[in-house]
Amino acid sequence: MNITCTTEKLKNAVSLAERMTGKALTLPTLHAILLTASGNTIKVRATNLTLGIEIEIPATIVEEGTVLIKGEVLSSVCNHLSDASEVRLTLDNDNLTIQTPQHKTVIKCLPADEFPTLPTVEGEQIELKTSVLQEGIRSVYFCAAMTDIKPEIASIFIYSEENSLNFVATDSFRLAEKKIPVKGIAEISKILIPYKNIADILRVLDVAPDTVRITYSRNQIALFANGLYLTSRLIDGGFPQYQLIIPKEALTKVVMLKQELLNTLRLSTIFADKFFQVTFAIPEDKKSITISSKNSDVGSSVSTVDAAIEGNPIEVEFNLKYFLDVFQALSGDSVAVSFTQPNKPIVIQSVNDASFLYLLMPANR
Repeated sequence: MNITCTTEKLKNAVSLAERMTGKALTLPTLHAILLTASGNTIKVRATNLTLGIEIEIPATIVEEGTVLIKGEVLSSVCNHLSDASEVRLTLDNDNLTIQTPQHKTVIKCLPADEFPTLPTVEGEQIELKTSVLQEGIRSVYFCAAMTDIKPEIASIFIYSEENSLNFVATDSFRLAEKKIPVKGIAEISKILIPYKNIADILRVLDVAPDTVRITYSRNQIALFANGLYLTSRLIDGGFPQYQLIIPKEALTKVVMLKQELLNTLRLSTIFADKFFQVTFAIPEDKKSITISSKNSDVGSSVSTVDAAIEGNPIEVEFNLKYFLDVFQALSGDSVAVSFTQPNKPIVIQSVNDASFLYLLMPANR
């Protein structure tokens, strides 16, 4: 191997790939990054067996070749090459030399023939705007379960219906749903992306072009975008029929200014108990909502928030952390909270955005 390429492009590709190496796995090969030079490009590849990536960058190639380098080492070296616009890579006797006018580094190579290939996904294909995937995933992923005990809810559920692409996540204590209009969207019955892969997928989408092509099968999904190829394992299971638990009507509906509610909840965290419990109460006069928290070791807090209230008085207790999480997905200046019964979930939405819905179960000690 004897190649020259842009330092910045190599650095960015290696940085992205290194995050997807199998650091927690015992097989040394999966800790590494594979570099393959052929034609007029170099391919940077990494995988942890559930997630894999291949990034293609332009290069001037004098001699083709393939090398396997420890990902952490290669990434660290590339991060210190910002003084040069180009970098040269040469292979000699299982040693890779990385050279700029100011630096020369020699790295021991691993056996490249032991590196696994990335799966070629064959199945249904769709083309989407990158922004649709980003918005949909970011709106709901914080609700997914973080344990693999129930893999079907430790995932992001994606499906289509009537010109919209729907994203859903739940950990059984709360649920988030985001519906994004996509005209002419192909039928998607189920895509379940593991939660543990979401952060890396979002990093790839951040550098992807405006449009991505998606191919998915029962167990794998692949994203193609301008020199990027990302593949992820899918969960082969059934997502809960969450529509059955969404209240059809509200007995009480409260509309508040989002920032005022957020400030009050943040104050309540100071006095929350070990269950992070907060109490919402709507009195008989129905002119405001009372939010209170109490901790026997710290003190107590009782706040009133001006609100437009329709319906019956009610008192419900919730997990304060779960309530605060939703604000990252709410748009607009006002938020609507709909109640049914004290032991039933509430629905939280932006007043002017019906595309996002957050379902929160009452707290149980």
